[in-house]
Amino acid sequence: MQLGAIVTPISDMGRYQPDSIAAGTGKVSSAKSAGSGNDGGTVSGTTGSAQANGSQNSGSASVQLSQEALALVSKLQTIDSHVRAHEMAHLIAADGLATGGPSFQYQRGPDGQNYAVGGEVGIDTSAGRTPQETLRRADIIAAAALAPSDPSGQDYAVAAKARQMAIEAQIAIQAEQAQKLSDAAKAYKDDKPTADAPGNAGDQINSDAARIDTYA
Repeated sequence: MQLGAIVTPISDMGRYQPDSIAAGTGKVSSAKSAGSGNDGGTVSGTTGSAQANGSQNSGSASVQLSQEALALVSKLQTIDSHVRAHEMAHLIAADGLATGGPSFQYQRGPDGQNYAVGGEVGIDTSAGRTPQETLRRADIIAAAALAPSDPSGQDYAVAAKARQMAIEAQIAIQAEQAQKLSDAAKAYKDDKPTADAPGNAGDQINSDAARIDTYA
C-alpha cells in the first residue's frame, strides 16, 4: 500500500488459509469381475475405476467411497462454503474499491470434485485526490478487510495499513484547517486600522490626558 502517492497498487485481501488438508484418496471397492474368477480387491484411487489384484476388469465396477473418504468430502464441502462466504463478505463491504470478483484455490476431493480451500479479493488501496477522499477510502478498506466473521492474518494486516492511511489523511486535513485559520487571521490583521492612524481611539486617549495635565 502506497500512502500519500496517487498510484493504484493492488493489495491481496481476504486470503483465507484453513488448516492444511491432506489430499487423501478414498478407497475404491471394485466388484468381482465377470469371468475373472478373482474376488474384488480394495485399492487406493481417486477415480471411479480401479484394477483389482493386477487384472484388467472388463465388467462394470461399483465405486463406493470409504467412510474416511466421505468424511473428507464433507469437510471439504464445509470449507468450500465458508471460504466463499468469507470472500463474498469482503466483496460486498469493498463498496466499489474491489478490483474484481473473488479468486479461489481449489483442492480435488476423493469424489473427483474441486472444492475451494482458499481465496482472495483484490482491493484498490490508492490514495484519493484529497485528504478527505483518502480518509473515506481508508475507512472502506478497513471495513472490507474486517467484514468476515473470522478475519485472516492478511485481513488484519490490510486493516492496519488502512488505519495508518487514515491517520496520515487526518494529519493532512488538520494541516489544511490550520493553514486556513492562519490565512484568515493574517487577512484580518491586514484590514484592521493601526493604533497610530489619525482619529483612532489611541489619539483620543492621548488628547484627554493632555487636557487633564493642563488644567491640573
